[in-house]
Order: sequence, then structure tokens, then C-alpha cells
Amino acid sequence: MRQFYDRILALVFAIALSVAAAGLAHAGPYEDALEKFTTDDFADTADAVTAVATSGNPLAAQLIQALQNGQLQYSTKDKKVFIKTADGKLIDAETGKPFDGTAPDDLDTVRVNNRLRGVIDAANGALTLSAPDPNKRYESAQQVFRSRDAAVLPAIDKALETEKVARVKKVLNEARAAILLAADDTAAPDRIAAIEVIGARGDQDSLALLRALPADMPAEVSAAANSAIKAVERKLTLWSMVQNAWYGLSLGSVLLLAAIGLAITFGVMGVINMAHGEMVMIGAYTTYVVQDLIRANYPGLFDYSLAFALPLAFLVAAIIGIAIERTVIRFLYGRPLETLLATWGISLVLMQAVRGMFGPTNKEVGNPSWMSGAFDLGGILITYNRMWIIIFTGIVFVALLGMLRFTRLGLEMRAVTQNRQMAAAVGIRTARIDALTFGLGSGIAGIAGVALSQIDNVSPNLGQGYIIDSFMVVVFGGVGNLWGTLVGALTLGLANKFLEPFAGAVLAKIAILVFIILFIQKRPRGMFALKGRSIEA
Repeated sequence: MRQFYDRILALVFAIALSVAAAGLAHAGPYEDALEKFTTDDFADTADAVTAVATSGNPLAAQLIQALQNGQLQYSTKDKKVFIKTADGKLIDAETGKPFDGTAPDDLDTVRVNNRLRGVIDAANGALTLSAPDPNKRYESAQQVFRSRDAAVLPAIDKALETEKVARVKKVLNEARAAILLAADDTAAPDRIAAIEVIGARGDQDSLALLRALPADMPAEVSAAANSAIKAVERKLTLWSMVQNAWYGLSLGSVLLLAAIGLAITFGVMGVINMAHGEMVMIGAYTTYVVQDLIRANYPGLFDYSLAFALPLAFLVAAIIGIAIERTVIRFLYGRPLETLLATWGISLVLMQAVRGMFGPTNKEVGNPSWMSGAFDLGGILITYNRMWIIIFTGIVFVALLGMLRFTRLGLEMRAVTQNRQMAAAVGIRTARIDALTFGLGSGIAGIAGVALSQIDNVSPNLGQGYIIDSFMVVVFGGVGNLWGTLVGALTLGLANKFLEPFAGAVLAKIAILVFIILFIQKRPRGMFALKGRSIEA
């Protein structure tokens, strides 16, 4: 009988030992960290977030997301942490399973302050350092670089051991260097190595990090930091010039798109068309109408809205342009001042007509998905809408050159431009060419309006912002010369953007206007004057 009791006691002891071992095995960094959420102390919560993020527990991401969203709750009495779902149910944070019991009566939400939000951001970064998507790992490493949380350093080291993607590994090294550089107990050789990595990154964040180093650093560390700061400043200055060049190219393409139609009408017909800006405005409003119809009836086609708007804007603006030429301008050839006054009056009529139809306020014209957003190229930021406008401007310019060079209409337009009387003598119907030319120039202004609607406000005054700049481009480049218009637009665009940082936007425009006035005094025909008997006479 005694042997039987001994066996029972041994079995009970073994079971107890197994349960204890299971409990010890179950406990870990994640479970230990949960209790700190129940103290309602910001320091304890910060320590708990870091411990959870580095625990490797599969529930860590869900818990930190709940904390970030204000859904993490705790019971001080029961020392339990819960995740509250959108429908009000509770999930046990320790097991990840729904909580079936009665909710504790002292249940409260874990509080978050500004410091904790930074810790949470760093924790989110640490959690995604091992994500399958390299883009997520890249963004995570960038997040850690900005937070510089020393608690994430083990996760960074672990990620570096397995990372194979070069750009992600580079940012991981930069994040590690940023953490070491910000830490107080980093040895001098490690700090110098970190300075080299941060200096090689070479952006504004790197410069701020290097400048934030304490002044009482060892001499060799201070020397390395000063050298890195100078190198970063030189690099940033160079990239700033490249960024200004990109902005200048972007502005130049916009000016070219707005002026290219004016160059045709001014060159062929000698008409100072002050209503040219309103053709641009009509193209922009055509885009608005097309997008409004697509939103209301076929929202799935919105990304293709510009493909529908381009031909319609060309046709609408071209028809209005031909109507203006046939009803008003053809009676005023040879009287430039009167054409200026007449087209100025037409521009006022068109603006008022648009105000009456659409109202005086700005209209919303959206960017298709493929024209939205931006990306970094080296040290500059390139927006997709500006990039596509530059590409579109190049396509329009090449197509127009091809039309003038290889079509009958282009040949006749060039003949009328060079010598109207001789062109009429050989049978070219100059009145027909005038109408088609005015329609072509107006149509190109219409498709310019489609492009400008993606970067500017669509309002009745849209064209007024480009008419003066368009005339400056045409006169500076050479009347009627498309290559001169191209060079003039890019030159003025670049000059404007390089002057703005020093003189401001208004003074930069004034300086360019004064330059063009002085330039025209020396070269009245612009940079690239057309050759022809009537012109040379």
C-alpha cells in the first residue's frame, strides 16, 4: 500500500514539475513586457514597446498597432492587457484569442504621449525590418534612421546578417550608424566610422545629425565630423543646383507649351493675339468638363480622362480660333495695333462667358493615378505630373516640326511665313492658310490647357498668367521660329529658377523682362530670325 502512495506522490510531483516547466517555457520577453503596460507609467510603457518589438513574438505587430490606434487596454487589478476591437470585443494580448470572461471593472486605455509616439514609430520600423517586401524593409530602415532608437540596434544587426538587397542593406547600415552616433557611450573609433557612413548619405537629415554632435567630442571625432559636414554641404549645394535646373526645365516646358501656338500665329500672320491665353483656358475647362462627365457616369475610366480631353480640347479651341479669325481678325491684317485691341476685347468676352457658364471660382481637375506622387532621383525630388508634362511637350514639339516639314499644310505655312505675296502668286490660298494656322495655334493652346490643368488652378483667369510670358518667349527666341521658341522657353525657365533663390519671384521676373528689352534693342528679330525676302526687307 505504501508503494502505491509513493507512486501517486511521484506522479503528482511530475505533473506539477511539468506544469511549472511549461509555465517557465511560456514566459518570455513578450509576456514579461505586457505587465509593464498595466502600470500607467509612460517610462514603463516605452520599455514595454521596445521589449515587445524585439521579442520576436508573432503578436507583437498587432499589439503595437493597437497601442498606436488607442485600442490597447489594461487592468491594473488583474495585471492583464487586452486589445479592443472595432465592435467592442476584447482580445487577450498574451494569447491573441478572444476574451470570453467578464471584462474587468477597472479596464482603462493605455495612454500615449509625444515621446511614446516616437518609440512606437521606431518599434514599427523594427518589426518590419524582416518583412518579405524589400520596399517595406527599406521604409522601415529609413524610419529607424530618423528615430535613432538605441533599443532597435539588435534588430538592425540581425537584419544586416540576412539582408541581400543592396539598397536596403545600405540604409540599414545608415540607420545603425545614426544610432551609434546619437548614443553617449559609443567608442571614438566606432563614432568615426559612423560619421563616414552618415557623411556618405549626404542629405539634410545627415547634416542635421552631424551638426547635433556635442562640442566636447575627442579631437579626432570633431575633425572627422567637420570634414563630413563640409562634404555634405558641398554635395547639397550641387544637388540644389540640379534641383533648380529641373525646376527650370519644368517651367521652360510649360512656357514652351503655352507659347508654341502663339509662335505659329504670330510668325505666319503677324497678329498680336491677346486672346491666346484664353485658348489655353478653354482647353483647361474642356478637361474639367470631360473629367466631370467621367466621374458622374464612368468613374472607372478616370485614369484615361486626359486621353479623351486632349483631342476634344484641340478641336474646341481650334474651332473657336478659326471662328475668331474668320469673323474679326481677317479684316484687320496689316494693322497690328487694332488686332491687339480687338483680340484683347475678345479675351475679355471669352473670360466673361466662362464665368457665366462655370462660375468665377476654381474648378477641380484631378490627376490620374499615373500622374500623382513623386520619386527621389539622387538628391532631387521629381513629381510625376511635371515629368509627364515635359515628355508631352517634347512629343507636341516633335509632331509640330514633322507637320511643318513633311505635310502640304506645313509647306504652305512656311511659304506664307517667308513671303506672303510670292506664296499667293504661285497659287497658295493665303486666306485659307491664315484660318488653318490660327486654328492650329489655338488648338495647340487648347492641349496646353489640358497639361496646365494638372499643375495650375483652373479658373477664368488661367490664361492671363501665361500670355505675357508667352510673348516674351516668342520675341526672345525669334518670331515664327519653333527652334527659337524652344531655346527661348528653356532659357527663360532656367534663368527664372536660378534667379528666384537670390532675388525672389517678382524681382526675378522683372530682371528677365529688363534683359529681354535690352536684348531686343540689339537683336530685334530675336535669337533665331527667319530668313525671307519680306522679312529682310
